[in-house]
Amino acid sequence: MLKQNLQQKLLQKLSPQQIQFIKLLQVPTVALDARIKEELEENPALEDLSLANLNEPVDQYPDKEPEDNYEGEEGGEEHDEFNIDDYLQDDSINDYGSKYDQNGDDDDDRKEIPIAVQSSFYENLQQQLDLLPLSDKDFLIGQQVIGSLDDDGYLRRSISSLIDDMAFSQNIFAEESEVEEMLRIIQTFEPAGVGARDLQECLLIQLRKKDLSNPLILKAIRIVECHLEEFTRKHYDKLERILNVDSDELKEVVNEILKLNPKPGDSSETNVKQLQVIPDFHISNSDGTLVLTLNAQNAPELKVSRSYQEMFEHYDKTSQKDKKLKEAVQFVKQKLDSAKWFIDAIKQRQQTLLKTMNAIMHYQYEYFLTGDERNLKPMILKDIADKIGMDISTVSRVANSKYVQTEFGTFLLKSFFSEAIQTESGEEVSNKEVKKILEECISQEDKRSPLADEKLADILKEKGYNIARRTVAKYREAMNIPVARLRKEL
Repeated sequence: MLKQNLQQKLLQKLSPQQIQFIKLLQVPTVALDARIKEELEENPALEDLSLANLNEPVDQYPDKEPEDNYEGEEGGEEHDEFNIDDYLQDDSINDYGSKYDQNGDDDDDRKEIPIAVQSSFYENLQQQLDLLPLSDKDFLIGQQVIGSLDDDGYLRRSISSLIDDMAFSQNIFAEESEVEEMLRIIQTFEPAGVGARDLQECLLIQLRKKDLSNPLILKAIRIVECHLEEFTRKHYDKLERILNVDSDELKEVVNEILKLNPKPGDSSETNVKQLQVIPDFHISNSDGTLVLTLNAQNAPELKVSRSYQEMFEHYDKTSQKDKKLKEAVQFVKQKLDSAKWFIDAIKQRQQTLLKTMNAIMHYQYEYFLTGDERNLKPMILKDIADKIGMDISTVSRVANSKYVQTEFGTFLLKSFFSEAIQTESGEEVSNKEVKKILEECISQEDKRSPLADEKLADILKEKGYNIARRTVAKYREAMNIPVARLRKEL
């Protein structure tokens, strides 16, 4: 039997505009340009004024705020008209167009930009393989081995897997001994150590290419071959007894091992991947006064298309409206509303970014003036959220993916937030200040007898920071500093 009842619920829902703003807020500058291009492609009612004049230079950090009027601006009319013939004409004339044409003199010197040619890691190995007098089968096996190496130059796959791959993909049936032989040949290639199956084999390949008449090299081979675990754990006392050498001689042997390359594949510059950081903000020091500016890429010149506005007004004023005309009016209105929402979200994003960064800059004013981490104040997300009157989640979205460029480096906003630690005098300081002191103590320690965590905790207590040993260990691990035993040097 059905029962009817009344319920009253209080729900909080986000509008589509709010969801769009939240998504745009957490997008970093490096991805904002792609997001704007995507919106421009999907919405013909949205226009980018910066594309109207491609040759006009744009300041990276404009000091002016973005204009508020984006709809039907009189000043933007001159950018609306674009002559494709002029564009094609300008594009067809290059730097040499006036000098070199179809009837030009062939004897004239043509200056061309040189192109740098550099072989990749795998191409370098393939070139060395091409120079060897091998049978067709051995050559294909060698190609399979080279193609199976990872970016570090190691062969992580088993020989049986290589045999199966060649049988299925190339119909080549090879014996394990044949693949092993080709692997040994490839291990003689440059860079030294390539083709190794683990770190021990990589180091041994490099050592055996050195002068074997040198007793230091022979002892280094013995350490890597038989006592690698003691070496990695830095049990130097035990190695001195095993090799029957003093500390000075062991230091020379260890230095020979430290000169080796544990990742021979990284020797090729083409394999090095660098991450380019584009700052969202720029802080400059003008005679003791900090000036904050927003990256120009965060302030695109967007406007609603005038032609779409006029089209909508024309359709809306039409007295006779059939079904197709109503659908056209609805489509145009939807695109116009979407363009306005997107522009509003971009402007709101700019205002939120500047408001949040301005609060962080004034909170950490002394730090941004000097660049000294000891001047960093304890600061959590709630401190900034209370200052700007926004939610903590909004500040978190800004801090997690945005960078600021200062006169002493480019930093992630999240790195300026830290917890407070109370000193013996009752003063609250940032834990970054404690980490800085720990880093200085470890850098100045005697590497033959590194400071243990207990000793570091005692040093901090002498300086007025009452911190437990486990907290010292947590900070040390956060700074990627190994334990005292692994920092020991001869």
